[in-house]
This record gives sequence, C-alpha cells and structure tokens, in this order.
Amino acid sequence: MVNSYFTHLECGSGCGAGPFDPREAHFLCPSCKLPMLAKYDLKAARAWKRESLAGRAANMWRYRELMPLLPGDEPVTLDEGFTPLIHAKRLGASLCLERLMIKDESLNPTNSFKARGLSAAISRAKALKAHTVFLPTAGNAGNAAAAYAAAAGMRCEVFIPRDAKQPFVDECRLYGANVTLIDGLITDAGKAATEAAKDKGWYEVSTFREAGRCEGKKTMGYELAEQLNWTLPDWIIYPTGGGTGMVGMWKAFSEMETIGWLAAGQRPKMVTVQPDGCRPIVSAHQRGVDTAGTWENAHTLADGLRVPRAIADFLILRSIRESGGTAVSVTDKEMVDDMLVMGKLEGVSAAPEGAASLSALRRLIADGKIKKHETVVIFNTGGALKYLDVLRS
Repeated sequence: MVNSYFTHLECGSGCGAGPFDPREAHFLCPSCKLPMLAKYDLKAARAWKRESLAGRAANMWRYRELMPLLPGDEPVTLDEGFTPLIHAKRLGASLCLERLMIKDESLNPTNSFKARGLSAAISRAKALKAHTVFLPTAGNAGNAAAAYAAAAGMRCEVFIPRDAKQPFVDECRLYGANVTLIDGLITDAGKAATEAAKDKGWYEVSTFREAGRCEGKKTMGYELAEQLNWTLPDWIIYPTGGGTGMVGMWKAFSEMETIGWLAAGQRPKMVTVQPDGCRPIVSAHQRGVDTAGTWENAHTLADGLRVPRAIADFLILRSIRESGGTAVSVTDKEMVDDMLVMGKLEGVSAAPEGAASLSALRRLIADGKIKKHETVVIFNTGGALKYLDVLRS
C-alpha cells in the first residue's frame, strides 16, 4: 500500500479554525467562510524520495503520497496529468527567447486542465461516500466533473450560464450530467446551484469550496519540477479565473522545498493573466490590496476567465507577491490572434485562455521584465475545438 501523508484540513486564511478531520466532508471554513486547504505531515514525507517515481504511471497520481487520499482510498482517474512540456523553439525565436516552454494541458481528458482538479475532488467525494456532486461552471469544469462523476458511478448536477458555448453544454450531457441553464454569469449559476442543493445531500465540487480541486491542480507544479530535472523556470504565466492553479502550484513548490525535492530560493515569478473585460485580480494587484471584490459587468469571449469574483483572491494575490511576480490583462483580440500564432508556429491547439498567456508574455517582454536568457513556461489550459466559433468571428 502506498503511504499517505494526508493529515487534516485547515483554513487557508490563517484564521485559526481547525484542524479539521479529513475523514469527514468539509467545505468552506465554518469560522470565516473562506477556503480550506489540505495539509500533510511534511516532516514524515521527507522519507519519500523522488527516485521512487521511476516506473510509476505517467499521470498526476504518481504524487499520491501528497494528495488528499487516506490509506485504502483509490483515485477516480482517467489518466489525467503528466501533460507535455513543449520547448517552443519557433515561437520562442519569434520573441527572441531561448527557453520558452508550453505546458499543454489541452491533452488532459475532457481537453483541459480542469481534469486534474475534478479527478481529485471526485476522488475525495467518492471516499466520503457522496452520491451526487454539483457545481456551477463556465464550461470545462462542468465537462470534467461530469466525466469523473460518470467514472465514479455518481450523479452530477451542472449549473451553467445560458450563453455558454453549446459544445460545453453538449459534453456535460454526453457524460450523463443533468444540466441546468442559468441567466447571467458563473456567480449567478453558483447561487442557483447552492439553492438547488439545499437539504439534498449533494457534494459540492465548486472552485475552492472543497480542498480537492486545488490539490489536483498543484500537480502541475510537481510535473514542471520533474520535467525540468528538479529545477523550476524563471517565470510561470498562467490564465486565472478562480485561481486554483496559481495557488496550487505555489503550494506545491513550498511542499517540495520542505521535503527536500527542491532547493530553496529557486521558485519562479508567478504571473496572473486576465482579460480586460474581467480583471479583478489584476486590478487588486495594481492597487496593492489583499482582496479583489467583484468585477462589475464582466465580459470576455474566454468563458473560463469570465469569473467576476474569486473566493480565494487573497491566496492568488499572495502567491503573486511572494513570488515577485505580477498580473497582466489582455484584450480578447490579442487572445484570438495568439490562438492562431500558437497553432501556426507550434501546432498547439489553444483555447483563448491559453493564448492569453502568450499575449501576456508579449507585454512583459515589451516592458523589459522578461530577459532573453530566462526560462519561461506559459500554460495552455485547454484546447481550441470548443472555441472554433471565435476564430470564425
């Protein structure tokens, strides 16, 4: 049996509540109503050596000792993770960068990075004997939740804005989910989902409402380190809606330092990318505040980035500032243009959210922040096929 160092949950805000028993279902902190994070016995985990990864399956559960599973629990997996880290030589040359990498998350099950978070969240839901999961979604998270719920033999209730792209709705139904269309944004879908779930015993897998999704996303950080021979890049540029990836990777780097897998002092600068029409984290970073609040009149063609309020905004901003990174917004036109550039130069199918990383990189180069010799990783968080309409328009 594989060791598990998973010990408890605690509030990410540091309010002092907890610790909370991982054998029970917990969602937001009961004291401050902010996200809780999975915690591990990292002192004991120093006995776990990275050499043990040799020969393990090439998916995200190769790191299961530091994942939210207890002894005897089994993950719900579709072989997600360990996605390619592509040395983008042609694209890099066009930008005068020697070491530009693309972490291509479009090759996950259901075509996006959401597979990681939902695999972990639904694994935890199954271990806790849940029968139905639910969430609001802009698209890809709903697709992943529906697929993993199907794999787990669970029901899935998806609440999605009525103006979401039809492929997202159709794919949720493909996996057997019940889809409810909601007028408004993902925040409105969240309110409707919460109301519908009252007194039904459903298990919520919304962003940061439970601890699993962040843990699934943190595996991107473990993979980067392993794929770069236990070093890290100088910069990570990451499209940010709810922010589980930013927070998760920063958590992963801390864990790897503590257990001795990485030397201290080599963490990358973390860059959040958001669209001009919905940039709460960018605005908060520029104003020097610790929380972002709600962005009014949110609009963008990148559905996954149309998130007017991130409940873990304080954790996203903390990871940016502790890393010495920054936050950048880009236009919808820049995103669509760079979808085509990534396709033509590297053969990468990028959704607008992924292309936003390239658009932000251009800004940072123009501002003189990123240097020619530095190693830069941009994240393509999902594929273009569900977004082909934006190329036609």
